[in-house]
Amino acid sequence: MPKASEPQQFADRLRGALESAGVRASPTLVANAFNLLYHGRGITPHTARNWLLGKVMPTQDKLRVLAEWLQVSPDELRFGRAPGKTYVFELNAGPVEMALADREMVDRYLSLPQTERKTIRDVVSAFILAKVDITTP
Repeated sequence: MPKASEPQQFADRLRGALESAGVRASPTLVANAFNLLYHGRGITPHTARNWLLGKVMPTQDKLRVLAEWLQVSPDELRFGRAPGKTYVFELNAGPVEMALADREMVDRYLSLPQTERKTIRDVVSAFILAKVDITTP
C-alpha cells in the first residue's frame, strides 16, 4: 500500500485538529474563520477545500495562523508529532494522548497554588456529577 503524500498527511492532521477544536471540516467555515485571523490576503473556500482534501498545503505564514487558531503547534500540524514528543497519560479508560491545548491547560493548572487546584478539581467534579445526573433516567 503506497504511503500517503505529504499534502494528504497534512490534510489528515488538519481535519483531526479541526475535530479536536470542535470545528466542522467545512471549506467555507474554515475559510471564513481563517480570514478573520489572517492579516494578509484571505483564502477562498476552494483553497480551504484543497487543504482539507490534501491537494495542496498552506504556506508557512498561513500554517502558523491555522495552528494558533486550532491550538496545535505549527510543527505538529505541518509534520506530525515527533517521536518522543507525545504526551500520553494513563487514565482509567486507558492511554490518552493530549493535544497542545490540553498540555498547556495542565501546565497552567500545575502552576497554581494547591488551594486553587482544589477549587478546579471541585468544579470538574461538579461538571461530571451534573452530566451523570442529566444522563441518568
